[in-house]
Amino acid sequence: MHRSFIFLAEGFEEIEALTVVDVMRRAGMDIKTVSITDSKKVAGAHGITVETDITFKEADFSDSEWLILPGGMPGATNLHEFEALGDLLKVHKGKIAAICASPAVVLAPLGLLDGREATCYPGFEAECKKYGATMRDVPVMTLDTLITGNGPSSSLRFALAIVANSLGDSVAQQVGSAMLYYPKSMNFYF
Repeated sequence: MHRSFIFLAEGFEEIEALTVVDVMRRAGMDIKTVSITDSKKVAGAHGITVETDITFKEADFSDSEWLILPGGMPGATNLHEFEALGDLLKVHKGKIAAICASPAVVLAPLGLLDGREATCYPGFEAECKKYGATMRDVPVMTLDTLITGNGPSSSLRFALAIVANSLGDSVAQQVGSAMLYYPKSMNFYF
């Protein structure tokens, strides 16, 4: 299985980032937290400081499966302003997942939503549409190589959608059930 990376910038939405890491690791997926600064310590939007596994400069992104962007403000803006991340996202051959403000603030301006269906935090849809996205009012929008989520309350669904995409619905169902999440099927995302 290939390694995945989730990028943390000052002001990231803690529940969106940490839920994804937790769920993917429960599923046995290799995911690393990445600081986009020179410090491994990154403060979230609600004052929770997280020590990442690595910094962006230390990471080897070759052959990575997922590049994941939590939202939060100003976290999404800080991700957008970090040019090296934008460059990486544009050439990435694997899968991308973004939640909350990040689909609109990070992915849309890079052209990564052009002609694709997506969801994002309410109020940011116009930014996505401006760059050619078709917006859906759903908690999580899942495509083959792109998963978007609308915000903090969808973090668990978003994370399970990533697991289902990589390892199948049955593994996502097992992980979700072990966490006492009981959808009738894994089709809780669009």
